Amino acid sequence: MTQQEYRKAVEILNQWAKEYYVQDAPTASDEEYDQLYHKIKHYEEKNPAEILDNSPTQRVGDFILEGFEKGEHKARMWSLDDVFNQEDLLKWIERVQKEFRDLSFYCEPKFDGASLNLMYENGKLTKAITRGDGEIGEVITTNAKTINSIPLEIEYKDPIEIRGEVVIYKSDFEAINKERGGRGESLFANPRNAASGSLRQLDPKITAKRKLIFSPWGIGANSLTHKTSSEAMDFIYSLGFKSPPMRHVCKNAEEILDTYNEMIANRDTIPMMLDGMVIKLNSISQQQELGFTVKSPRWAVAYKFPAIEKITQLKAITFQVGRTGVITPVANVAPVNIEGVVVERATLHNFDEIERKGVMIGDFVSIIRSGDVIPKIIKPIIERRDGNEQTIERITHCPICNSHLLDEGALIKCQNLECKARVVNSIKHFASKNCMNIDGLGEKIVLQLFNEGKIKSIRDLYSLDLETLLSLEGFQEKKAQKLLDSLEKSKGIECWRVINALGIEHIGQVGAKLICKNFGTEIFTLSKENLLELDGFGEEMSESFWEFIQINEKKVRDLFHMLQPKSPEKKEADKDNYFFGKTVVITGTLSRPRDDFKKELEAMGAKVTGSVSKKTDYVLFGEEAGSKLEKAEKLGVATMNEEEYLEAK
Repeated sequence: MTQQEYRKAVEILNQWAKEYYVQDAPTASDEEYDQLYHKIKHYEEKNPAEILDNSPTQRVGDFILEGFEKGEHKARMWSLDDVFNQEDLLKWIERVQKEFRDLSFYCEPKFDGASLNLMYENGKLTKAITRGDGEIGEVITTNAKTINSIPLEIEYKDPIEIRGEVVIYKSDFEAINKERGGRGESLFANPRNAASGSLRQLDPKITAKRKLIFSPWGIGANSLTHKTSSEAMDFIYSLGFKSPPMRHVCKNAEEILDTYNEMIANRDTIPMMLDGMVIKLNSISQQQELGFTVKSPRWAVAYKFPAIEKITQLKAITFQVGRTGVITPVANVAPVNIEGVVVERATLHNFDEIERKGVMIGDFVSIIRSGDVIPKIIKPIIERRDGNEQTIERITHCPICNSHLLDEGALIKCQNLECKARVVNSIKHFASKNCMNIDGLGEKIVLQLFNEGKIKSIRDLYSLDLETLLSLEGFQEKKAQKLLDSLEKSKGIECWRVINALGIEHIGQVGAKLICKNFGTEIFTLSKENLLELDGFGEEMSESFWEFIQINEKKVRDLFHMLQPKSPEKKEADKDNYFFGKTVVITGTLSRPRDDFKKELEAMGAKVTGSVSKKTDYVLFGEEAGSKLEKAEKLGVATMNEEEYLEAK
């Protein structure tokens, strides 16, 4: 084989792979593919200096990874809010209609798999990162290259992030489980579990064998100029990516519902698992105008498919005590398989819910599981009662500490601050990976320390010493020192981790980061109004954080004094800058991504918010600016176009 023949063979093999994995229309047999593959491999073994980057042989890694490093997404990967019925969908549509007159919606299937972000530079795949926490995930580039529906090269040279779902065909999932069962290995619970597990193999050759599929659903950081999501995704699919089996642009709610019903009707004929339909505002400028909450875009929702419903028997009720003291009744049911997941427990929410539904122990009940939602009991099957059923009584004493419970009607709470469940659960949360990340402080250790009377609160953790730990069963010096070192390491940690670790209701990782980014460790004098100015913060989040600090100020101050958390580093802005200390709102389509302008303004000492008010100093607007520009003009807020902005800065 000559070099020219080799290059041609690579081109042919890539085309065959595209026809098979992307277009579902193979033109070559497996035997022909394998023969040409081995010819290419034989040539490359003799001529290693001539191996092409896009050669199919480069998809399978020949080494086992030691672990996955962390990688940062250039643009955040957001989660979607879910709607479960037509009423909630119509409410969402009404909300966006208040902002814009002319609307269209881009609808596509929501595949049930593992999210992945692909980064391309100069046309080549340079990095693949899992979703992670939306900002940082695991770099699994070597494994991603084994997936044949991911192009190693594309005909687009600018840097771009292409997001999508890694899924597995239902038939391939069944074959993998059959093979694993034959070897006596544990089975994957469902196709999503199989896709996620296959994607994170340290041996890329295992990933390569799993027949994974990558289906794009969005774009991250990019410099594309398309006006709509449908046009942008058409372009992405033209680069060689697999397009979904159906997608539509809809003009109104009626067309959205028709498309949704069409997807449900065809659900079983689609080879991958679907759990809903994604609905986005089609206009990219309108998307930018609506922006995001702290967790999700305001311009898109996932309309979940009807939940799968099964009948099983309620065997018993157990009661869980959360870290805030709220008692949650949990139903233990006869095991039932719902779409590949064996369900043995279901939530009953609270005692009012139990009474409203009339559920009894021993009842046959209707149970549903929809997507990631915790299984829940819908209703008892009264016709199947035989008289042996038992009423579920409201409990009066904590199942953990036996102290008298506060009955507030819907909620029943344990008020004992030293209740084991409250203390243990709060410390477990405090030490967890996304909070203080204290290595060596798992559930068993927390329980042991609490039961032995060594800790009664979070602050007691930092009073532990080597002598105390060595007095406990199972603690050798190495283990004890490791825990002490990890506790010491948690001092001086980023302040958002400490806030997240406090377990404040409605304040998760994203909210904690926003608070620290804007206020650092100066959180004790914040008003609810200060918090409401944060992009994505609403009344519920602001009220929750403010109230928590008011009630627990001394404890939190003591903890901050002990831990000395660090605020995010801020570059000193030029105080003579035109925008220093100003509040700016950005709206409309500009020549560059809106996030670029936001970063520029913040670097100049400005505060960029998402809504216009009397406190706003300037509104920077581009093409197709909507309600924010109108509101600014009504309030008399100064406005500037991009040209005026460039002159001012």
